[in-house]
Amino acid sequence: MNKQTGLYIVLINVHGLIRGHDLELGRDADTGGQIKYVLELARALIAHPRIERVDLLTRQIFDPKVSEDYARPIEELETGAHIVRLSCGPRRYLRKEVLWPYIDSFADQALKHIRKIARVPDILHSHYADGGYVGARLAGLLEVPLVHTGHSLGRVKRYRLIDQGIKPEVIEKNYHISQRIEAEEIVLDNAAMVIASTQQEIGKQYSIYDNYQPRTMVVIPPGIDLTRFHPAKRKFVKPPIYGELKRFLHDPDKPIILALSRPDARKNIRSLVQAFGGNDKLRNKANLVIIAGSRDDIHSMEKGPRAVWTELLLLIDRYDLYGSVAYPKHQQSEDVPDYYRLAAKSHGIFVNPALTEPFGLTLLEAAASGLPIVATEDGGPRDIVANCKNGVLIDPLDVDRLGDVLLEALSDRAQWLQWHSDGIKGVKAHFSWQSHVSKYLQEVDKVLKQTRRKKGVATPIQSRLPTIDRLVVCDIDNTLIGDKAALAKLMQKLQETDGHVGFGVATGRRIESAKKVLSEWKVPVPDFFISSVGSEIHYGPKLFEDNGWKRHIGYRWKPEAIREAMRDLPGIRLQPKEDQREHKISYFIEPTKAPGLREIIRHLRKLDLHVSAIYSHQAFLDLLPVRASKGAALRYLADKWGIQIDRVLVAGDSGNDVEMLNGDTLGVVVGNHSPELERLRDRDRIFFAEGHYAWGILQGMEHYDFLDSISIS
Repeated sequence: MNKQTGLYIVLINVHGLIRGHDLELGRDADTGGQIKYVLELARALIAHPRIERVDLLTRQIFDPKVSEDYARPIEELETGAHIVRLSCGPRRYLRKEVLWPYIDSFADQALKHIRKIARVPDILHSHYADGGYVGARLAGLLEVPLVHTGHSLGRVKRYRLIDQGIKPEVIEKNYHISQRIEAEEIVLDNAAMVIASTQQEIGKQYSIYDNYQPRTMVVIPPGIDLTRFHPAKRKFVKPPIYGELKRFLHDPDKPIILALSRPDARKNIRSLVQAFGGNDKLRNKANLVIIAGSRDDIHSMEKGPRAVWTELLLLIDRYDLYGSVAYPKHQQSEDVPDYYRLAAKSHGIFVNPALTEPFGLTLLEAAASGLPIVATEDGGPRDIVANCKNGVLIDPLDVDRLGDVLLEALSDRAQWLQWHSDGIKGVKAHFSWQSHVSKYLQEVDKVLKQTRRKKGVATPIQSRLPTIDRLVVCDIDNTLIGDKAALAKLMQKLQETDGHVGFGVATGRRIESAKKVLSEWKVPVPDFFISSVGSEIHYGPKLFEDNGWKRHIGYRWKPEAIREAMRDLPGIRLQPKEDQREHKISYFIEPTKAPGLREIIRHLRKLDLHVSAIYSHQAFLDLLPVRASKGAALRYLADKWGIQIDRVLVAGDSGNDVEMLNGDTLGVVVGNHSPELERLRDRDRIFFAEGHYAWGILQGMEHYDFLDSISIS
């Protein structure tokens, strides 16, 4: 297949340290198996002939404590695959739990990147809760299907922490767990497909969520790189790491019990040390090798890893394991395959004693290297052992039994050889990246087909906003609608532009009313709606709301106090409840009885109430937050999507269009305009058309040569 016609997939992994080389796996809780997964997925996807481009979006970091690599805005992984680093909150490296206030900024930066690429992705694939939140925002804005991989889940984590005796308020303080869970609920509500590693993950973990939708969930186990993880060659030469282990071990050639994970309490390395230290026969038969990230000075590590290493060293001392256990200070990602192969050549065992293991990539790496496994009976290891038949499952909290199982596994040579052989075969059959991508694309094709069917088209319809180079924005009542023949002519003109001209409406109507009236007039769904006099922005057929705009205009907004202050003013009464919105208070006004507009604003200011007041048609008064108006919403939207404001044609007929018409936009006032717009007649860049309704818009487009070179006459 010609790659020029291939798929464009955007992967979203906000947190952790991501680069294409020298992975710092185990450096902290955020830089572990998930990082490796997304990198290998990106490389495996771009290797497929159907995929043209893969962008892996992550956070850009400027911090003297980490490599300058993480500040590079773009890093090529392979031809067509890139790591794209986006600014998000403070420049320094932050753990994922404190990134939540900045996640919406990451979504905005992602939009700018997509605008720069000038192509809408075919699929968004988010990872973890924070990436999922960003993915849900982008999927709504771009009208693109969202695929999500959770990696681990907040509700499950909260239950397990409570079971360990940690108080809910402590969990909330340390992990911001409620925000994470809410993000996961949002993701599940928006995702077209959720990828799980095991059936147990779907049935036992996702099922406890309110938005659990099993029909959207598929099991696609992660793959591993079989060019890196493979059995030792017959003429095996001991790697350099053997020399490092010799520093710790009296007899370095004994079978190796290998543990490799982040220094995280949930990985439960302590139980393994207790099982080894408490079993004399096991200590005599084997060495224990613990690879748990890199450390220079334990005192300078983060609290969690510091606590893990402190406890491990105390246990090693308590059981007097010096000479029987190795725990190198530094872990290089390129050394990991050598650890597995060295352990396998020693006829050792790989152990994963984690309290919970959603999947277990290290188990697959060990199996591919010919190293049998002993693993927790929770989660992914069940499926791995069922498919590979290369080890045994254990209760990670039964320390005595863990020691006995390890001793039995090392003592039965026939069983060990069978596990060794079956593991190698099982990984190749069930867990290669080629098989993963093949299944991935089968499921993605179903999602794309469903999306097309729902939209009633043969090819996907996506938002045009990332690719347009100019924009027409019209008020609805008495501007866009009012003359059916003119409206039909305008819609025909816009449809003939081959998608490089966007179309939006800006109205005083609430969103439901705006959509209804456009449907009645048979107007195609616009790219966006600015509604309720600029207090709301929605996108596309699904009316996806722009929450960034809501947050922006919420500044100094006190609706209850405003209503109370306006209650006794003469000639002013509230419009019906259905016309009130979260950021808009609407009144009927009798000009002969009511105070003047300036007097109303002065009255509110004296009460420390700050509003933007919109008076229109000499009958309506809308009070909005000071940052809200149709004009402000239009400029926010143009900036967000990278559309030059001097390439935006704006058409209106009344006072609530004034701010939108002013400035560097290409203003058009239709012939049937209200008297309050006459004061704009001599303004530059505002054209007063003779034609009424959409005829006036068409005249304005011709006046500015809008569909061609654009000129100001």
